[in-house]
Amino acid sequence: MQNNISKEVRTKVTSDGEVELSIACLEIPEPRDDEVLIRVEAAPINPSDLGLLLSFAADLEKIRTKGDGDEIVTSMPIHPRLMSSMKPRLDKSMSAGNEGSGVVIDAGSNARELVGKTVGLAGGSMYSQFRSVPAASCLVMEEGTSTVEAASSFVNPLTALAFVETMKMENHTAMVHTAAASNLGQMLIRICNDDGIPLVNVVRKKEQVELLNSLGAQYICNMSEASFIDDLVSALSETGATLGFDATGGGNNGELAGQILGAMEVAAIKTAKEYSRYGSDTYKQVYIYGGLDPSPTILKRAFGMSWGLGGWLLTPMIGRIGMERFQGMRQRVAREIKTTFASSYAREISLSEMLQPGIIKSYAKQATGAKYLVRPHK
Repeated sequence: MQNNISKEVRTKVTSDGEVELSIACLEIPEPRDDEVLIRVEAAPINPSDLGLLLSFAADLEKIRTKGDGDEIVTSMPIHPRLMSSMKPRLDKSMSAGNEGSGVVIDAGSNARELVGKTVGLAGGSMYSQFRSVPAASCLVMEEGTSTVEAASSFVNPLTALAFVETMKMENHTAMVHTAAASNLGQMLIRICNDDGIPLVNVVRKKEQVELLNSLGAQYICNMSEASFIDDLVSALSETGATLGFDATGGGNNGELAGQILGAMEVAAIKTAKEYSRYGSDTYKQVYIYGGLDPSPTILKRAFGMSWGLGGWLLTPMIGRIGMERFQGMRQRVAREIKTTFASSYAREISLSEMLQPGIIKSYAKQATGAKYLVRPHK
């Protein structure tokens, strides 16, 4: 803890209409009685981090920097028509990083048993060298788990597990998932294989089909194929899936969510015993949980009247699941962090590298297989 200083990445939207990224130096806090001090070793850049870090309103074609090393400041203009949505955070310097991992190096009087433990957590402000957090926030990893392995122990693993809980709570028996070749998608495939849950996977490319085949996925539908809709209907007919989770928010020129609902309706009508001008009475639900595609969501209503389209977020869902079940989910993540919930990264970068224009443009693409891992002490 040289000079008792912790460096962290900060993001600010200025009144002049720009996103400004910088590195701040703060005093390392001392943990209170129920807190631990963590030396942060690894923190992923998830799509959910980009909304705060860069804002989805920034013009990445006009990035500029000044200074270098820890003195680097990177700026990019906000698209003027989107500036109004930024008002609540104007001129406020904010830390970023939803999740990460590290080693507990100090603790308050009620948490001394955690000193030396490798932990994962979703504590916010994880693009930092040191974090003091409540001990209860930490997921203690099993012996032999590295900090890199533990870095993505919250957002993707618990989202995938919460999809399954949503399915059960809402009385569905199978699911559809888009962007299925992502880290989260691969986790969901492993969970469903282990738990015997039928899963229909939607991807965009042939190579992604090959990847998912290697993971043992049974139902894979490729949007780039002319037979996509027919393949989707066939998979839904076999699985009976009536619940979908869409990571794109747009997808297929904005029509993906509606196409899933439409295919569910076609599959349902195949087994209907009576005709109804209102469509089947099978309830169909698609949740949008991400915005990988900024296209508008377009619905061409060809799926009857028994359907729903809504947003889905992990944190409110945890409240519905309940703390006892949630703790069981966390323990499963810790047990299976090297298998079911294993993550891979395209590149490891330092705090200052996070602010370099070329690297920003790369991780902002949110491309499948191109996830970045921040190493704050690099």
